[in-house]
Amino acid sequence: MRKIEAIIRKSLFEDVKAALLDADIEWLSYYDVRGIGKSRQGRIYRGVVYDTSSIERTMISLVVRDKNVDKTVKAILSAARTGEIGDGRIFVYPVEDAIRIRTGEHGDVALYNAEQES
Repeated sequence: MRKIEAIIRKSLFEDVKAALLDADIEWLSYYDVRGIGKSRQGRIYRGVVYDTSSIERTMISLVVRDKNVDKTVKAILSAARTGEIGDGRIFVYPVEDAIRIRTGEHGDVALYNAEQES
């Protein structure tokens, strides 16, 4: 199992979500985050442009089975890439265990409905 975290442009969240659903990835969490990077967003207030030191982004967090890592990363890349500075990052971490609270199932079977796969 792997945990995938992606920091993407807020404006592309719906596209990334749709790409993940098309790749049969149906469970994710997301958060509005702020960070500092090379990209700077100017804000206009009463005709004056202000440079902000932090950038608003969306962080997507999900845990997938090993066999779904590549298609998940490809889905995020295809929907989130603009080719410009500030497109974001994807991080992939190993996950030691997952436990479904309702049934007590351990391992990757806790990530999906086994009865639907048979």
